[in-house]
Amino acid sequence: MRISRKLAALAAFFVVGGAVAGCGSSIPGNSVANIAGNPITLQAFNHWMYVAAKDQSAQYAEQGQAVPVIVSSNPKDFTTCVRNVRAAYPTLRKTSEATLKSDCKQLFTQSSAQVMQFLVEGYWYQGEAHKLGIKAPNIDKDFNKYIKKQWPTQKALSTYLKSSGQTLQDLRFQYRVETLYLKLVKKYEKPITKASIASYYAAHKSTFGTPESRDLHLVRTKTQAQAQAALNALKSGQSWTAVAKSYSSDPTAKTNGGTLSGITSGEEESAVNTAIFGNPVGKLVGPIKGIFGWYVLENTKITPAVTESLAQATKTIKADLTQTQQSTAEAKVTKLAKASYFKNSTCRSDYQVQAVCSNYKAPKTTTTSTPTAPATTPSTPSTTATLTKTATTATKTSTTK
Repeated sequence: MRISRKLAALAAFFVVGGAVAGCGSSIPGNSVANIAGNPITLQAFNHWMYVAAKDQSAQYAEQGQAVPVIVSSNPKDFTTCVRNVRAAYPTLRKTSEATLKSDCKQLFTQSSAQVMQFLVEGYWYQGEAHKLGIKAPNIDKDFNKYIKKQWPTQKALSTYLKSSGQTLQDLRFQYRVETLYLKLVKKYEKPITKASIASYYAAHKSTFGTPESRDLHLVRTKTQAQAQAALNALKSGQSWTAVAKSYSSDPTAKTNGGTLSGITSGEEESAVNTAIFGNPVGKLVGPIKGIFGWYVLENTKITPAVTESLAQATKTIKADLTQTQQSTAEAKVTKLAKASYFKNSTCRSDYQVQAVCSNYKAPKTTTTSTPTAPATTPSTPSTTATLTKTATTATKTSTTK
């Protein structure tokens, strides 16, 4: 499981035991945060920064881009990061120290925010489960079954651990946290009943099935006179192929006789839509004044609307309602866990994240603008930084020479 997923694993160095610790707020010197008396150690943080970097590199690899693993985990000094960048990308060796440090800083900011949020939330979920009396899984028994299902052979498991930068102990804690989280979510999910399915069907009946559609010939001209001439030609017996070729202002219609198939209401502009769905098959209609010109048309086929029955739609509705219930329950779990632990979640200044650190202070603004990371999508890494983008470009350039 990737660090970028909703439930990242807790590092082996940060564990909530059988009882919830007290509400101390001081942060030990070797830690980056204190969650109700439980520290997140610097060792744990650095470990998951490395895992996050490995994951980012793997995501780029899936897109066919070779991006070396670059870890930026020291907010006080980016010298090591700069050195690693220059070693990994020969084309960047002459780039100024200031530029590379700026990129390393941005990489740290984005990756550390992600890592800190998931480590802190991981504690919240464990603490919330303990508070509600939800038992942790039998690690030895259940975890072994999980491992064998995910990685049937020892070789497959070893390969994954090596590629992800994780340890078997990391996977054990990941399994623990995710299991508790899912139990919490299950607690707040409402059952999907026949009545709720029927109610949803009644409210969204028009969306189940296919709407009425029409096949037709349509010619658009620039002037009313041209549209009238096209209509007269059709009435005199000329084919749509010939008329479209002579009068259509649309290059595509000139070659296909103005044929349109499977048109549903709302696809065409208002005046044309009214003419299409207000007339029977075989009737020549026009000239019609539209926004983009003048039209002549004739419906050739009407395919009636088909509405699925409640029985036919039940499976789809149940899946949709289940997903909605799960999302609602997930939001509630996070909200309740935050309400329980946010006030007692404090972070060291260089590692603060607004969403999970009660002592968060916004960084001081500067006149120098920081490059903005590109918007994320499901298919792009969530911890993209200028450094990675620049380095990728440099790699492509060097391989084409």
